[in-house]
Amino acid sequence: MRMNHSLGLKLLAALLLAALPALAADAHAASPLLTRGVEATLSSQATPSYGLFTCQVGEVPGTSCYDPFQIRHAYNIDTLINAGYDGHGKTIVIVDAFQNPTLLTSLNTFISFYGIAGLNGIGNAADPSLGTFTQVAPDGLTPFDSTDQNMIGWAQEITLDVVWAHAVAPGANIVLVLAKSNSDVDLLSATKYAVDHKLGDIISQSFGGNESCADSKLLKQQHQVFTKATQRGMTIFASSGDEGAAQETCDGNSWTQAVSSPASDPLVTAVGGTILNAAPYCLTVLGCDPTSNPTAGTYQGEVAWNEYDQLATGGGYSVLYHTPLYQLLSVPRKQLFKRGVPDVAYNASVNNGVLTHLDIPGLPAGWYLFGGTSAGSPQWAGIAAIADQKAGRDLGFINAALYLFSWLPQSYAGTFHDVTIGNNAVTELDSDNNPVSVAGFNAGMGWDATTGLGSPKADTIVNYLTKFTLLQDGPNAIQNSDPSGSGSHGPHKLHHH
Repeated sequence: MRMNHSLGLKLLAALLLAALPALAADAHAASPLLTRGVEATLSSQATPSYGLFTCQVGEVPGTSCYDPFQIRHAYNIDTLINAGYDGHGKTIVIVDAFQNPTLLTSLNTFISFYGIAGLNGIGNAADPSLGTFTQVAPDGLTPFDSTDQNMIGWAQEITLDVVWAHAVAPGANIVLVLAKSNSDVDLLSATKYAVDHKLGDIISQSFGGNESCADSKLLKQQHQVFTKATQRGMTIFASSGDEGAAQETCDGNSWTQAVSSPASDPLVTAVGGTILNAAPYCLTVLGCDPTSNPTAGTYQGEVAWNEYDQLATGGGYSVLYHTPLYQLLSVPRKQLFKRGVPDVAYNASVNNGVLTHLDIPGLPAGWYLFGGTSAGSPQWAGIAAIADQKAGRDLGFINAALYLFSWLPQSYAGTFHDVTIGNNAVTELDSDNNPVSVAGFNAGMGWDATTGLGSPKADTIVNYLTKFTLLQDGPNAIQNSDPSGSGSHGPHKLHHH
């Protein structure tokens, strides 16, 4: 997870959007937000309280921001929702650490502001047409400390994950499983609980660390959990990381070219990042003619996510996992015996981020702009929930089908936006504040170790997944998928992306 900050620092503070200059959609508006006008309408379900921020109408140079309606339109998710496919009857499991004691306030504010379907369990009367929201802390809930920046960071991650999974699949159930800390041992324990009790159909993980720094026994235990999840028909997503081709060295003092675990596990669908360029809202009051401009959210292109020289999409080649069968025709010959990361991509830009409401002790309450590959994992989980609903069954392991689409030019063009521009080279600072440059990988035609297969054309992807995902795909992927080795390091902390 990364958040926008005007100074572009490594750990970016979020941009509080309520502080943006006020604009008015008509002469009668006095709100600091743009009043929703007819020309700005993208969803008939939005409430009268809905408004626009200056970064949604091209008024903030170099910055754009997206609401649920724009993101849905950019990736063709709105086509599915309008057809009645919103994830209803399916459950997304989100694994995070610590807690957010005011999560329900932010979630309610987001739902009310955008007028999207609510969730049972957050103040709504029991309604069978709505999904449910549940929080589970299998190893106990760690008390929240508003002076602990690590906890505050995870509270923000929790909000981003839950809010945007719901924005993409508003009919799906959401189960938030909270680990007692962000150690790999505790996060694995929480994930294992979710799998052992089959708390849902899809798992989203927005965290990770250098795969070579994991204890070999723990890494094998993690793979066993993912094996069980795959056998039980669960789809697993993980974000690929926010430091480009770099990961911290195991002593935490420097940086090296590496990929992130759990994203590198071949049973996981690893989600990389892009910079999405989608149409802003066009308002006549600002001198824009809606009749000659595209609908807000219209897809206009993407490049590999790389901002500030330090924030970029994770990607590269595993040193622990062999190339899975589903990647044999995609991974370059010189990397043929290594698992490539990521598999797919999604908007992760900080400057072109997604709008999220926060009300966390220790931070000013308000609307913030978020980026990072962790924004993509829960949204891909939402797309998978919609696919499960349309298929009438749990699709489970989907990587084999995703790569199958890429082998046929016509199906590939119909299912993915192929991102061919950019790279994930970065320059990070070591513990002595010295710059460490880490070579990255270039985006290109087809699969690449920067943006994977690309970002989704969700309506076609969902349709194809329902037809071409086979029951034997999961068992076939499990064969020979064990990690081949690991470092001898003990438990360590994982970072939210």
